[in-house]
Amino acid sequence: MNTDKPNILLIAVDSLLSTHMSTYGYPRLTTPHIDRFARDAAVFEQTFSPFVPTTSAYASMLTGRDLFGTQVVALRHKGPLRAEVRTLPEMLREHDYRSVCVGFERNPSSRGFDEYLQYPAWEKMDADGRMPKAGNLNDVFLPWLRNAVRTGDRWFAFLRHMDPHSPYLPPKPFDRIFYQGDERDPSNRSMDPVRAFAPFADYFASWIPEDVTDKDYVIAQYDGAIAYMDACIQWIFALLEREGVLDETLVVLNGDHGETLYDHECWFDHHGIYDVCLKVPLIIRYPRRVRPGARVWGYNQHKDLVPSILDLAGITVEDALDGRSVVSLHDGGEASFESSFYLTECTWMRKHGWRTPQWKLIVALEPDFHFKPEVELYNLVEDPGETVNLAEERPDVVAQLKEEMEAHIARRESETGLSNPVRNQPGWHGIKGIDYFTSSQQAYDNLHIGSRKQARGLQAKETGEDKEKGG
Repeated sequence: MNTDKPNILLIAVDSLLSTHMSTYGYPRLTTPHIDRFARDAAVFEQTFSPFVPTTSAYASMLTGRDLFGTQVVALRHKGPLRAEVRTLPEMLREHDYRSVCVGFERNPSSRGFDEYLQYPAWEKMDADGRMPKAGNLNDVFLPWLRNAVRTGDRWFAFLRHMDPHSPYLPPKPFDRIFYQGDERDPSNRSMDPVRAFAPFADYFASWIPEDVTDKDYVIAQYDGAIAYMDACIQWIFALLEREGVLDETLVVLNGDHGETLYDHECWFDHHGIYDVCLKVPLIIRYPRRVRPGARVWGYNQHKDLVPSILDLAGITVEDALDGRSVVSLHDGGEASFESSFYLTECTWMRKHGWRTPQWKLIVALEPDFHFKPEVELYNLVEDPGETVNLAEERPDVVAQLKEEMEAHIARRESETGLSNPVRNQPGWHGIKGIDYFTSSQQAYDNLHIGSRKQARGLQAKETGEDKEKGG
């Protein structure tokens, strides 16, 4: 095997809340194998996904650019990724890496891989009606990995794990390891508001039994899905260790965004630029450069991922990347990267905002289907759950944060020569005949997920069946 540069394994988990990983202190033992893996790795405590959702997040993760550089801001991004922007596999090809992308074909952010492997993450169920997503991923990836290791190829593998993404249907026994209650208790009405939310009601009915009344049961399914995925990821670690190449492989675990479970009325999804969507895990293992057991507290973002991988691999590129290598945070050269930064969302709502260590500003660019106020302001120090909107009480803070946000936008537009893409996204929701919503009621009446098949269509540009009613 070529030993001058490492193999690279990027485990990218969709919809993974770092706060629901035992690695990050969650009281439920959801990630025991990743916990063990992390003891020989560096764990980054303040990694953010500032551009929600999937397509925009992965665009930043795989290019080292922010959204001004990628021009990708919407889930249903129209057209390809900008030709001027190279992806990580395109950069690595120049250094004789064989690359494979598992589970992320047909998305504009996945351009440039040598091979694409697909696995059933949405439809294939076991005999109990559960979805063994990570096991299905292993079925297609492990043979590829075994072959690559034994032929001595230098390789880069990108895995898109889907277990924490709804529907949360982990196989037995993971479906009940975190729940021993009665999910059908008629006195528990916590699922009532979830089922009353018409845009998602049909989708939820397609995978949450109609007689389930306890929202904690659904949350336990999410946690069980993480635990199941953790067990399956261990198979990959074990193969690398058995073949004697684990320590020669740069392994990175990252998430594209978090998940709103029973938070902010964004039921069991990942929209809203609240911290449950923005904070993601970042764990890096590479004994040659990374200190085992390190806990790194400096702020970093998705745009820093590519520069970090290239730095650790000893690769220099000519690309003008927006991010920086987190090695400087790990080594103590810098305490933190920018702690105040721009936020966007273009999933089910079109909003942008500004986050500082103390404050979160959210500004709606059009009315949303949750009937939320146009401006939200949260004190993250006193109210980390973002439950008390202080926008009317503190107009001075709103004005200051808006000024900082607009200054950042103007600076990045000037530096790139490109406009802010979130401000120009007609038809971002996929509904024919509507460019932008003019009222929350209009958004509520038109946005709709009808089935798992339609939800899957949002993630991969398929036949367009989702476009009539927004997904």
